[in-house]
Amino acid sequence: MNDVAAGTKKLSLLVPMYNESSVIPIFFETVFNVLENIAYDVEFVCVNDGSRDNTLELLKEYSAKDSRIKIVSFSRNFGKEPAMTAALDFATGDALIPIDADLQDPPELIHEMIAKWEEGYDVVYAKRSSRETDGVLKRNTARWFYSLFNRMSDTDIPANVGDYRLMDRKVVDVIRQLPEKDRFMKGLFCWPGFKDTTVEFKRPLRAEGETKFNMWKLWNFAISGIASFSTMPIRVGIYLGLLISAASFIYALFIVSKTILFGVDVPGYASIMVVVLFLGGIQMFFLGLMGEYIGRIYKEVKNRPLYVVAETVNFGA
Repeated sequence: MNDVAAGTKKLSLLVPMYNESSVIPIFFETVFNVLENIAYDVEFVCVNDGSRDNTLELLKEYSAKDSRIKIVSFSRNFGKEPAMTAALDFATGDALIPIDADLQDPPELIHEMIAKWEEGYDVVYAKRSSRETDGVLKRNTARWFYSLFNRMSDTDIPANVGDYRLMDRKVVDVIRQLPEKDRFMKGLFCWPGFKDTTVEFKRPLRAEGETKFNMWKLWNFAISGIASFSTMPIRVGIYLGLLISAASFIYALFIVSKTILFGVDVPGYASIMVVVLFLGGIQMFFLGLMGEYIGRIYKEVKNRPLYVVAETVNFGA
């Protein structure tokens, strides 16, 4: 844990926001009540990710009343992962906690996470004890994703753990050194390692508003995560190609032997089409897979910034 004296420790809450005007009042009211008697300096690093409602205006109203509320406002919508990266870049705390503004990450858990941090843990995961609030499809796909990801990647991510966690400053300093442009924060948060533990909670429903993630976005998010942390899909193509080649060679020997012994049969159109379509489908799949990785190389080579900041508020306070 950080060696900073107890009276000077700072806790940073990292809050990416996109069109969250309906939850901002209840979010700050709830968090202020939870942290009312906390023995740390506190800052709120709120990142306005190009919201189209009055999220920014509300944030400015609250920041004018409380200098602990700091705002980073993007020039447009860059996405949640760049917004979280910006929050990490601008935060100055000794311990940092990413938290959603919709209160599905219960702020009441912060005290328990801090207690674990004080015990010497560098990372404290907040794990959902159940996914009863999710539908059957989402529960099962989440379970399959965590299982598949951890089998294919050298970096394990704990199941049913989102961005909500406490990280010591030394962990965040390592994460900030990771330069990739296509960012899967759940994996990046786990990559540095360090001493970790877990606290569990039951996730409530959103306080207000609607989720910004539909199944299509979650599907693409899962593909992005696997491609960011594993080359196993390409290796599968190698093994599958070798297997098909071996099977084709054995089948060719069978056909040659049959022709020599019994003569030439009339060729079957259906069987030929099945083989051609099967091999064509596999080729197209792995061409798309290679394109996914090449696209990532393209993004890295361009080296564009992850986000553009239009304005900041209260960082001089």
